[in-house]
Amino acid sequence: MKVLVIGNGGREHALVSKLAQSPHITKLYCAPGNPGTRRQAENVPIAVDNILGLQRFALEQRVDLTVVGPELPLSLGIADAFAACDPPLAVFGPTQAAAQLETSKAFAKKFMWEEDIPTADAKICYNFDVAEKFAREHDYKERPLVVKVDGLAAGKGVTVCSTFTETQQAISRAMRQHIFGPAGDCVLLEQYLVGEEASFHVLVDGETVLPLAVAQDHKRVYTGDHGPNTGGMGAYSPAPVITPALHQRVMSEIVEPTVGGMAARGMPYRGVLYVGLMIVEGRPYVIEFNARFGDPETQPLLVRLHNDLLPLLEGAARGNLGGLQADYHDDAAACVVMAAGDYPEGGSSGVPISGVADAEGLADTWVFHSGTAMEGDQLVTNGGRVLGVTKRAPTLAGAVAGAYEAVEHIHWPNAHYRRDIGYRALRR
Repeated sequence: MKVLVIGNGGREHALVSKLAQSPHITKLYCAPGNPGTRRQAENVPIAVDNILGLQRFALEQRVDLTVVGPELPLSLGIADAFAACDPPLAVFGPTQAAAQLETSKAFAKKFMWEEDIPTADAKICYNFDVAEKFAREHDYKERPLVVKVDGLAAGKGVTVCSTFTETQQAISRAMRQHIFGPAGDCVLLEQYLVGEEASFHVLVDGETVLPLAVAQDHKRVYTGDHGPNTGGMGAYSPAPVITPALHQRVMSEIVEPTVGGMAARGMPYRGVLYVGLMIVEGRPYVIEFNARFGDPETQPLLVRLHNDLLPLLEGAARGNLGGLQADYHDDAAACVVMAAGDYPEGGSSGVPISGVADAEGLADTWVFHSGTAMEGDQLVTNGGRVLGVTKRAPTLAGAVAGAYEAVEHIHWPNAHYRRDIGYRALRR
């Protein structure tokens, strides 16, 4: 088979790395790819939002399966465009309509209300004055208020506000300053839930659901869960917060109603469904849906996956997941994201990186590229999140320690990373 992976981040590097192990793949492409993916796939210089260019390439190269990594091409309808080809092109990823579970938080919130799926209370606001009035009346002594922009914001469109002034500023940035573009034309003012987060991934073929291993992300930029939200500063798997009993509740109360509800609305879901959970006093609540694999959760998930990834992705894309299963190593895995010093406000470009080969030389260690580039023979920074250093080990403590050991080998000026990845699980 010929397979095309779309994207250029750490998630896509992890997908390429795992797919490259499949004996069924004769040619593996990545568009546009990065310095990490080029070692196992042919990088193709087509941007993720160039739907026509990607479609033309897939037709010309007779690609058998296209795996969509990031959310942007899904929001632009890449699955619909590929399905409209003659013959249709198989895509792992939901249609533009089904992807609204991620691309519109207002759509997702209304959907959950209609399907009685547990989620935080919220006010959907399309007008600044309405949002400001609601924010002013909120009791901040009882709990903070969460401001979420409706559309895609690269994981940075969520602000936890402890005062009316903070809330007013967050609403203004979105609705008046338009720092998120059209994504901030609508905002959700959401109840702040106190609990522990978990990332719950399932593969879906429209009807059949195949759960994957559970992971936990670390959203805040600084150690101790301080600072603004990011796209993710590290992750680990498995996540012990999700017990077998809780796993069953998530499936029956959240996943199955979501898949059934989308099918009933004429927009059957195919691809990976990411459910961002908050566990509050033993009950799961949906914080967000994503229509693609989490980043950096994909990195520890895939280094734990024992069997071939290709049949699982193809089964979801072609509506044929029945009878398939995901087998995992008993080992745990942890990923530490190394970022630019001013991330998430800024990034880094053109700064030489050293020590990656030394880190990769350690046993069961992978360095996934997120924001890197090549200048001649020199690897350099090219983004906010730069590398995802990932380790698999018999215990989570060993995986975390091994990841940080590998991090110590890698250097560039002002590199930043959290020093407490996995702390919730380790203190249990």
